[in-house]
Amino acid sequence: MISQRLKSLREKTDAMTNRKIDVVEKLTAFQGYFRVDRYRLHHETFAGGMSEEVTREVFERGHAASALPYDPIRDEIVLLEQFRVGALAAGREPWMIEIVAGIIEEGETPEALVRREIREEAGLEALDLEPIGTYLLSPGGTSETMYFYCARIDSSQAGGVFGLDEEGEDIRAFVISGDEAEALLSSGRIENGTTAIALQWFVLNRQRLREIWAN
Repeated sequence: MISQRLKSLREKTDAMTNRKIDVVEKLTAFQGYFRVDRYRLHHETFAGGMSEEVTREVFERGHAASALPYDPIRDEIVLLEQFRVGALAAGREPWMIEIVAGIIEEGETPEALVRREIREEAGLEALDLEPIGTYLLSPGGTSETMYFYCARIDSSQAGGVFGLDEEGEDIRAFVISGDEAEALLSSGRIENGTTAIALQWFVLNRQRLREIWAN
């Protein structure tokens, strides 16, 4: 029954990829540390036919990858805390609890990026990587895609302050148990979407990870 439902869903979503889009114009409206592109376009509507011309701006900052560092032997994860100006502007707590993440550089793979960021932001080495998934961070206004991983690490020496001085980073890495991670998720303290998704995945896969990585 479940396989039949999945087949039906796959057929419906495959049909969606054939919808028409007519891009009239694409230009760069702003170029600074980040870029903003402006699109003028028509797209196929649910009722049939094409829409009136739509103008939209898209924030471009590249694509990203993230990793939740986990020690299956000690059943501990490593989280980060750092200042975020976007949270300040939104009137939220600006020191956010997050997982390791960064922008993928040209020619760099998502896997290479998370291994590099784990060293730079947490002072650790990724011993293995388990893919979690991929999603668009905010498709209404940006093309940024996030690749997720869970990284097997040794947390025995984890903790401390890290980050690159030339990028103005001031990152505190800290260790919590698997049980504390589940409690943290349930508390509502996590306001970063990427971190919330990774912790939800961790809760569902914690026992499986301990079984496949325990040795």
